[in-house]
Amino acid sequence: MSAPVRVSDPTIVNVELGERRYAIVIGRGQLLTLGQRIAALRPRAKAAIITDETVAGHHLAATQSALAGAGVLSTCITVAPGEGSKSFAVLERVCEALLAARIERGDLIVALGGGVIGDLAGFAASIVRRGLDYVQVPTSLLAQVDSSVGGKTAIDSRHGKNLIGAFYQPILVVSDTAVLDTLPAREFRAGYAEIVKYGLISDAAFFGWLEMKWQEVFAGGPAREHAIAVSCRMKAAIVARDERETGERALLNLGHTFGHALEAAAGFSDRLLHGEAVALGITLAFAFSAKCGLVPAPIAAQVARHFEAVGLPTRIGSIPGGAPGADAFMALIAQDKKVRHGKLTFILARGIGASFAAHDVESAAVRAFLEDELAAR
Repeated sequence: MSAPVRVSDPTIVNVELGERRYAIVIGRGQLLTLGQRIAALRPRAKAAIITDETVAGHHLAATQSALAGAGVLSTCITVAPGEGSKSFAVLERVCEALLAARIERGDLIVALGGGVIGDLAGFAASIVRRGLDYVQVPTSLLAQVDSSVGGKTAIDSRHGKNLIGAFYQPILVVSDTAVLDTLPAREFRAGYAEIVKYGLISDAAFFGWLEMKWQEVFAGGPAREHAIAVSCRMKAAIVARDERETGERALLNLGHTFGHALEAAAGFSDRLLHGEAVALGITLAFAFSAKCGLVPAPIAAQVARHFEAVGLPTRIGSIPGGAPGADAFMALIAQDKKVRHGKLTFILARGIGASFAAHDVESAAVRAFLEDELAAR
């Protein structure tokens, strides 16, 4: 029998958005404080918990208990796990369930789950009754360091990932690091890719620390909480400066242009998890930067080696079930949200911690690069 989780002193990271300012609460056992935090923010509000079947089996009872202990009445809406739940059909079912439960404008939604649940529940919150408050309770590493912070909400289209959504900020994020103890190893590795991303964007020292300490991050304890807090601080600062991704926030998409195309080619399935696609996409972004003469080839190889060391994919040919051809790959890239007037934008690198947005990237250069990568698989 495992010992009860003890509540640790949390690390608080604030997302500074004026009147919409909110806190990210990070630490072991913080799920136990959820009810009292919600009651303090929204007295007398009811809560609708949106979660998936897998997360519900691990954390729903504790969440309901935390809410009830603070006098917060709750109802629960459960969906199937996986990217397939980010669809119009599931969004409709969730919205109708919220209305059937008589969730009012003064009530709120609790998004209990990983990135899929956060995106789906946040988007539902943005449209039901023209906008409900919501609280993110991320239960995956990827969600704790990335998708729960910053207010991006969306569902997928047959044309690509996250193409239908809204910028809609939560009122609170509660990241209980103890819930990561139940996360499958593959899911944890996938989330770690997003942590690495922050070092590669603008913090070479953090990337160097991860190269030395990644095994401690995986093992848990202070190193894990430090990595999560550093990631959240960086994202919070960027979001505060560029909430709607008109400039600097685009850097957070390092690896995502290639990665989202690969996810779409894999049918948004377990063949390729989002974080795995990000690791592969970042590797490709550094390799393409090297081919363009922007970064030395040994630096691109160093990035690939780190992802390989932790067990993340770095070759297109490693995707189970096969990879798209160059034409299919380019068609999927053309649907990327950063495309402007038909011109491609990629986040590329001049070094570790020196990423930048490259606009008007020549399609022919990308196609030639992909053909070389596909031939090498």
